[in-house]
Amino acid sequence: MAAEPRRTESGLPIEPVYGPETLADFDAATRLGAPGQYPFTRGVYPTMYTGKPWTMRQYAGFGTAAESNARYKQLIANGTMGLSVAFDLPTQMGYDSDAAISHGEVGKVGVAIDSVEDMNVLFGGIPLGEVSTSMTINAPGSLLLLLYQLVGEAQGVPSNRLTGTIQNDVLKEYIARGTYIFPPKPSLRLIADVFQYCRAEIPKWNTISISGYHMAEAGANPAQEIAFTLANGIEYVRTAVAAGMDVDDFAPRLSFFFVSRTTLLEEVAKFRAARRIWARVMKEEFGAKNPKSQMLRFHTQTAGVQLTAQQPEVNLVRVSVQALAAVLGGTQSLHTNSFDEAIALPTEKSARLALRTQQVLAFETDVTATVDPFAGSYVVEAMTDELEAAALELMAKVEDMGGAVAAIEQGYQKGEIERTAYRIQQEQDSGERTVVGVNRFQLAEEEPYEPLRVDPAIEAQQAERLARLRADRDTSAVDRALSQLRKAAEGTDNVLYPMKEALAARATVGEVCDALRGVWGTYVPVDRF
Repeated sequence: MAAEPRRTESGLPIEPVYGPETLADFDAATRLGAPGQYPFTRGVYPTMYTGKPWTMRQYAGFGTAAESNARYKQLIANGTMGLSVAFDLPTQMGYDSDAAISHGEVGKVGVAIDSVEDMNVLFGGIPLGEVSTSMTINAPGSLLLLLYQLVGEAQGVPSNRLTGTIQNDVLKEYIARGTYIFPPKPSLRLIADVFQYCRAEIPKWNTISISGYHMAEAGANPAQEIAFTLANGIEYVRTAVAAGMDVDDFAPRLSFFFVSRTTLLEEVAKFRAARRIWARVMKEEFGAKNPKSQMLRFHTQTAGVQLTAQQPEVNLVRVSVQALAAVLGGTQSLHTNSFDEAIALPTEKSARLALRTQQVLAFETDVTATVDPFAGSYVVEAMTDELEAAALELMAKVEDMGGAVAAIEQGYQKGEIERTAYRIQQEQDSGERTVVGVNRFQLAEEEPYEPLRVDPAIEAQQAERLARLRADRDTSAVDRALSQLRKAAEGTDNVLYPMKEALAARATVGEVCDALRGVWGTYVPVDRF
């Protein structure tokens, strides 16, 4: 009896041998094109890494703004080409560090930012006109963008020179992550306001990073990751068009964010399929004429969920394979996880090793010498086609429900991801799926490891800073600005302009979010599974 074929993470069969017959009806001109040309299967730029490598980012942020600032300067000194900021949970949820709900979480999983004063410290001595900064922030993404702009202005940097990305992708929060604030409708309105504001004020800024990474971390397989991510992207484009924007006025600044797993072949195929689907959607559904509007440009992070606390040094190997998959798949920027992240915040040494992994790939291997090295590979082209078909089937189901928001409200994406996560855990528990050091090749006793720890005194320090700020600022100016923000939120004016005035007057992140909560309310999920 023949053995069952091994399957990809998406459940598609992997044949032991692929040959010419696999691609017998393969139309390379239509489905591949040249690098940098529609449908961008082979990459969004003609030369890709043969001219220069991808942007090397390292995701960092912890404790106080001063501590994170020191880590950023270390990373820059070691060759990081772009900063990537992690914020603590209170900041992500729009609460100040001295709020009761923030207790125990200040500075833990990222840096605590309460006001423009913290933001000035965070980027002190870092010339914002010369670095590209990505900020992983969603529901309050508009606030952090404006704080960044205010720091740039204080440094004398014109806003048209600021470059970077805010994640600003709230739909995936309802699906997989949970750091939402407002209901979907006002959240989408806020995102459309960001698109309009950046086109007028910060034209080089990437206004959104539509993220599949967090869905993958929650358990989504590769087909689900690209399907639900692109479905969210379609919802954002529809929202902006409905707000009166021309697709070619904002679509070139859209970007995406995906995971890269250890299953190298499927990950390469996933990135290629995602580019092809998005190009066709933008051209055929939305009538985008600018090739930049049709390009799926994306950042990649290696798979944190695949890292293990057991034998953590093995994670160096995992991250290397994952990073190679991202590069072979044509990523525009990359963050490599540190080997100790399954235990605690990365140490300075482990963060440096993660960066060195990218530098070895860029400067010691030959994968940057040619564009799309796997083009024409029997297995990769077959997997690309199969993943494209599987993702399109899932996207069609989302459309049948009325689009991404309607499907979210019915619990569809969340339920599908949870079922996949449950299956994967069962396979690991049974030993069907090998995890080195966890269910095979274990050590009798783990070697001791001293992790980086955040000082709990940070919470009190942030509270003291907030007390001084509230005592020193012009309270009446803050109140007037927040009143104007509420008025804009109640109407149809772009809320970012009064929001910036409030933040410049030293209103806090929590105060600004509370003003919007008072008008828009908060989201309460309905779990139907």
